[in-house]
Amino acid sequence: MHPRRRALTRLLVGTAACLALPTRAQPDKRIVIGQAAALTGPAAQLGLQMNRGARIAFDRINAGGGINGRGIELRVLDDGYEPERCRAQTEVLINKEGVFALFGYVGTPTSLAALPLATAAGVPFIGPFTGAEALREPFNRLVFHVRASYFDETALIVKELTELGRKRIAVFRQNDSYGQAGLDGVVRALKARGLAPVAVGLVERNSVDVAAAVQALVPQQPDAVIQIGAYKGCAAFIRQARAAGYGGSFCNVSFVGTQALADELGKEALGVMVSQVMPYPFSTTTPIAREYLDAVKRAGPDATPNYSSIEGYIAAKVFAEGLRRAGGSPTRESLVSGLESLQRYDVGGYAVNFGPRDHRASTFVELSMLTGDGKVRR
Repeated sequence: MHPRRRALTRLLVGTAACLALPTRAQPDKRIVIGQAAALTGPAAQLGLQMNRGARIAFDRINAGGGINGRGIELRVLDDGYEPERCRAQTEVLINKEGVFALFGYVGTPTSLAALPLATAAGVPFIGPFTGAEALREPFNRLVFHVRASYFDETALIVKELTELGRKRIAVFRQNDSYGQAGLDGVVRALKARGLAPVAVGLVERNSVDVAAAVQALVPQQPDAVIQIGAYKGCAAFIRQARAAGYGGSFCNVSFVGTQALADELGKEALGVMVSQVMPYPFSTTTPIAREYLDAVKRAGPDATPNYSSIEGYIAAKVFAEGLRRAGGSPTRESLVSGLESLQRYDVGGYAVNFGPRDHRASTFVELSMLTGDGKVRR
């Protein structure tokens, strides 16, 4: 994080900690929360899937009477995965829509653009779809992370690769705060083993212009390339690197959009690795997966199971439980306290551990592999 941004964040967090969190009246016994996410553009599937999973969960909760007699309404605005648009949409959600909390933001650069606004307004910022440390440090009492971090993900990827003897590791990354967060994790994990990336290639956010990255990485012939990007850019790099003669492995962190990447690559997805921070969403091996698959089935033909969607679903359930514990007349302050009370809370086989000074629910990470027929295998 830039020093000026870090200083501003510390100031705002300190201010928020000293003041009661203001709450606008919520209409018609509803709790209205807001989300800015990509609904159009090259990263659209990330926002659409995250939002769909959350809405499936909230619809299920509302059908059962809501939380303490209140329904939950999720209002979403399209930010196109662009920070300035996200900032503008966040201003609308806070100042015009008067949302009770912000939920399920998608992406590191977008979340970083929104967070100062949320902090200044005292609005809780819950379940962002990002694992960046810049949103976790310094500690912000308003921010709650349901997923593991990119440090957790890249540590496991590097561990698995190096234990297989693949020590020449390159990084293909998005040229923004998300890509930097992933690179920082890879460098950190490699340094612990006396190693460093053999090369780094860049792609711009929302772009598939990967020619320069292919030229930077393929001649180095790394054993593996760890990718820190969204699905379209990563798919383009995989195709062009293979066409240029690269025969090594490709590994991605979870934000890539697992199903979207598989759909983009088709048969070329075979063997591509993706780290995951959510339970496997395609079989009934855990109680939360069984509940989720049943809810997806009941939601209609436009709903399909995938990792991005189950993340939205689980984040929605965590928010709802925090809201339940906030009482019959919830305030933003009681919501924060309610979420902080989720210690050793079991979401159907997915453990959530918050606390007054720890808003990182989970460190769970496992690896998955894409097949050539659009499936994901653990």
